[in-house]
Amino acid sequence: MFGIGMTEILVILVIGLLVIGPKKLPELARSLGKGLAEFRRASNDMRREFLDVAEQTRIDPPIDHQLPDDEPEKDSETPPEDDSKGPDVG
Repeated sequence: MFGIGMTEILVILVIGLLVIGPKKLPELARSLGKGLAEFRRASNDMRREFLDVAEQTRIDPPIDHQLPDDEPEKDSETPPEDDSKGPDVG
């Protein structure tokens, strides 16, 4: 849990007992637990909502477009006209 061992948790509790006092420590721990639970619940709801929106907006890959039968395809065998010579002046 959080990368700390039992000894560290015990030291934190003893320091908390000395600083806060024995009467307020259980109340503080209860409030902290409720706050963490509420945070966890809110973050799970947000994550679930994000995943739902991502699933709804998923875009399907495009389908290969085919030309309709009445449109002729470009003829690539004819060379393009060469206009670099300029007009014939005779």
